[in-house]
Amino acid sequence: MAEVEVNERRIVVAVDEGEESMYALSWCLKNVISRDSKDTLILLYAKPPCSVYPAIDGTGYLFSSDIIASMKKYRTDVADCVMEKANNVCKDIPNIKVQTKVGNGDPRDVICEVVEKLAADLLVVGTHGYGFIKRAFLGSVSNHCAQNVKCPILIVKMPKSVGTSVCSDRSLVS
Repeated sequence: MAEVEVNERRIVVAVDEGEESMYALSWCLKNVISRDSKDTLILLYAKPPCSVYPAIDGTGYLFSSDIIASMKKYRTDVADCVMEKANNVCKDIPNIKVQTKVGNGDPRDVICEVVEKLAADLLVVGTHGYGFIKRAFLGSVSNHCAQNVKCPILIVKMPKSVGTSVCSDRSLVS
């Protein structure tokens, strides 16, 4: 019998601080990636945009550059924590190339732009499973991506019985 050639796919998995995205990554590794694949898994984290701070706060004091630098460092530390956690989820899968990308901006826009730029074959995202009302107020990254990316998208909903902490390192808060 002739051997079937396996095509390499570029699969983008959007990860964030939430348990839902790590569940989606795990689900993808178990159900989408085969052991014999030559797939490239791209772990994508979008740093939320830095809030615009006025030069003077409500009390008339200027924000110090130390405070702004601390906020930027915190955002970078969170990104590093999320990517480390996602890489650890992938470490036991042989024959799969894992790349990481960190973008800056609104996660909805960052994910769509990266997927298009990489010509991804599949986008995998987790979902909180919010109802209509919450989704209307908070927005839905998965819904936005489903409407705007050109490749197939897999939206993975975490069962209510599953739950683990993604970034339990409380040293980031200090």
